[in-house]
Amino acid sequence: MSGLRTLLKRFQSECETLDQHEDPDLQSHYYKSMHTGAFNSVLQLFSSSEYEVLSQSKDRGEITVRKNGTPQLFIVATVITVRPLETAVDFKVSADKGKIFGTYTVLKAQIKHYYQRLESELPRVK
Repeated sequence: MSGLRTLLKRFQSECETLDQHEDPDLQSHYYKSMHTGAFNSVLQLFSSSEYEVLSQSKDRGEITVRKNGTPQLFIVATVITVRPLETAVDFKVSADKGKIFGTYTVLKAQIKHYYQRLESELPRVK
């Protein structure tokens, strides 16, 4: 049954990070930063021309983005202050169109890429 679940997961068009995710690559990342610094770093991830920031709310810590090009994605980034100098960053990425061999691996790779870029700017706590 586990093999079937893995096969079906490959064709999901949505991928998100969680605190208690079964996949260690998709667990929430915590950074040693104030809310504003982490929020601005996440916003900087989407500053290139292939991204279009649809909305941003510092109060809620939420940024919604559309990635144009291939693959076309819809991204929600959430920045939450857990304690002073500890901020969690989560991503939810979804694709409009599926691929023959599944989109889940592409979405997961995008999330890993965003976390790698953040870790080059912010020190990680956990």
